[in-house]
Amino acid sequence: MAVKLTKLENGLTVVTDQMEYLKTTALGVWVKAGSRSEGEQENGITHLLEHMAFKGTTKRNAREIAEEIEAVGGEMNASTSVEHTNYYVRTLADDVPLGLDILSDILQDSIIDADELAREKHVILQEIGAAQDTPDDQVFDVLLETAWPNQPLGRPILGTPETVNGFSADAIRQYVERKYTASDMVLAAAGAVEHEALVDLARANFSKLSNSAPDEDNLAQYVGGEGAIERDLQELQIILGFEGLPYEHEDYYAVQVLASILGGGMSSRLFQEVREKRGLCYSVYAFHWAFADTGFFGVHAATGPEDAAELTEVLVDQLKEIAKGVSEKEVSRAKAQLRSGLLMALESPAARAGQLARQVMIYGHPVAIEELEKRLNAVTADRLQVLAEKLFATDNPTFVKVGPKAPMLNYAELKERLAGIKA
Repeated sequence: MAVKLTKLENGLTVVTDQMEYLKTTALGVWVKAGSRSEGEQENGITHLLEHMAFKGTTKRNAREIAEEIEAVGGEMNASTSVEHTNYYVRTLADDVPLGLDILSDILQDSIIDADELAREKHVILQEIGAAQDTPDDQVFDVLLETAWPNQPLGRPILGTPETVNGFSADAIRQYVERKYTASDMVLAAAGAVEHEALVDLARANFSKLSNSAPDEDNLAQYVGGEGAIERDLQELQIILGFEGLPYEHEDYYAVQVLASILGGGMSSRLFQEVREKRGLCYSVYAFHWAFADTGFFGVHAATGPEDAAELTEVLVDQLKEIAKGVSEKEVSRAKAQLRSGLLMALESPAARAGQLARQVMIYGHPVAIEELEKRLNAVTADRLQVLAEKLFATDNPTFVKVGPKAPMLNYAELKERLAGIKA
């Protein structure tokens, strides 16, 4: 594999990985703009903009955008996250110029038609409704709102019906001008791609991007606490967690190993204790989200109300137990799982392009797989014990629930049970 990076005169970064054995190319533009980039009254505008990008430009209407890429057997989509938005295509190698032309068109020349905007608002309202009807989605919105209240990181990516209905075409254009700057964008490609040829295409196609100074996001302030939505459901969705680590923290890979040991797979502690031994739920797992300046380490489970009390007690006990230490066997298994994920990404051009784009946005440059493996291999059992104590010995865990009312540990009791963990 041959990873190359070029920064254009306007600030746009182009990064590629030529995978010579492939006949297709995954190509995308990643923008450092997500839901945490929004003001309070802008909540949801990043996601709406992502939808509107496909609804017509100065030279293509919405149908022509879809037809042109599909006429050559390609596919196109986009997604919005907390910190990034990405627009991507997958095409045969010969059709990369077309894919890039369409990407540059929708990112620079979208017209934000009033009729299309009204229709797409309605689509997003349906999307918001679907998320609210899905308890295991809704509980994560409650998590964000509880962990980071009254700040951009704590607001839903989709926005609310009130904010979405309030957006005008001018507001969207102003947001684009402020956030879609060349220096905050990465063009990444993997597969059958020639770096210099793509650089030439990018230089010719992305000349209209703003090169104004980036608009920095506000720092997040973790708060934590208790949040709940009571609903008449068969199962109660539960998340218990703590402030985690940002991407660039020295223990980033250690916290991923810790999450894997605790609840990453069928051999993990939580799966064995909660599901296999006690049969308290179907799904239970641990996770760690990393953001630019903070993170979240959590455990998610769903159970019937009759088992909620025992489940929460077991979750707390497992957190206390892992803070006492882990075995070398557990560390080895977790490292193998994470290493496998890293290497599998190298076999998928779409995953590889996304990996490169995120690395450039976080570190400013691609990171060699050998360096990632080195960081992962440096994790030790002793370090994991110190890290677990540090994460879990806190006065402000986050505890959120969505579902039926059930007898279980309350927030004060949960904090008291966790107090035995020493930092």
